[in-house]
Amino acid sequence: MTGDILDDGPRMIAEGPPRDKVLWQYRTAAAAMRQGKFDLARSLLDDALLTLGGIYGPDSEARKSRSLFSRESRKTFIGEPYERAMAYFYRGVIYWMDGEPDNARACFRSAQFEDSDAATKEFAGDWVLPDYLDGLATTKLGGDGSDALRRARANARNISLPDYNRNANVLFIVEFGPGPLKYATGQYSEQLRFRARSSPLVSARIQTGGVNLAVAPCDDVNFQATTRGGRVMDHVLANQAVFKSATDTFGDAAIISGAIVASQHSRNNVAGEVGLGLVLAGLASKIVSASTTPEADTRTWDNLPQFISFATLNLSPGQHTVTVEFLNAAGKPDPKNTKTLTLNITDANHDKVIFVSDQSTTPQTL
Repeated sequence: MTGDILDDGPRMIAEGPPRDKVLWQYRTAAAAMRQGKFDLARSLLDDALLTLGGIYGPDSEARKSRSLFSRESRKTFIGEPYERAMAYFYRGVIYWMDGEPDNARACFRSAQFEDSDAATKEFAGDWVLPDYLDGLATTKLGGDGSDALRRARANARNISLPDYNRNANVLFIVEFGPGPLKYATGQYSEQLRFRARSSPLVSARIQTGGVNLAVAPCDDVNFQATTRGGRVMDHVLANQAVFKSATDTFGDAAIISGAIVASQHSRNNVAGEVGLGLVLAGLASKIVSASTTPEADTRTWDNLPQFISFATLNLSPGQHTVTVEFLNAAGKPDPKNTKTLTLNITDANHDKVIFVSDQSTTPQTL
């Protein structure tokens, strides 16, 4: 590893374990977007989402991982719901950049679907921005986006979402802060948990000409990782952990009981054989227990942001210099994270979509 994701990522995609390919595609696509390399991000996300779309079918490693005798980390990585949702979200942003708001809308809907419990309907997706952008795209396409706006407002926390402005021709997608990491706990490392990394950055500010626009977070990826439908959750591979514990305990009991029976009836062939049988059964159970691997899969899309948000502007055709500042809790900007962008607006009737992160390279001309 060189430490440069745009060098390491493509190499791991080409030469690394096939089961980790999607993980590296996710990571590399996010890094590429922050460097303005949207063609690379597009191709990586397209391939990753193609795998994601087919993984619920005849993937042999996915079937193995559902058995009691295969590690979770053996399966093809597709990510937890929040990771899959972010992959669709990023692809939707690029579709809109390419002048395809209809395909962007489909991706935003898929992002919300990935966060929902489609089987039992117990949980509904509660991301804010995918619903809001779904409705905005619908509005710009001449439809009625009010249902999506209503859903977005219902899930918004401590933020007031504006009505849609059909005439806004510049859309900023803003992200900042470090996203969550995964780790395992429990006797057998069977419990998948999430470590939220706090960010000193809590908001952003966009400035251009006479515009001074505050940008508050819409979605918190840490929150999405640790909840489902707003309910705090823990991932536990319970069936495998219980199976391992039961077989392990039975093995100990059988070996001890068998040894006692055999020693007490050493001259009784039948009793001795029963004792020996218990010992053998106990050993077999211990072997089965040792073969059961309930360890949680802690592979993580580790360069996700904590916060994502948006802003819309109506700018005239021509060149505009835009400054994006990322602010701490005291409302002070961090100069190291200030980004300078030069926007070339060629058509006031065509949407200009700008993606900017606290990790973006600067300056950029878009």
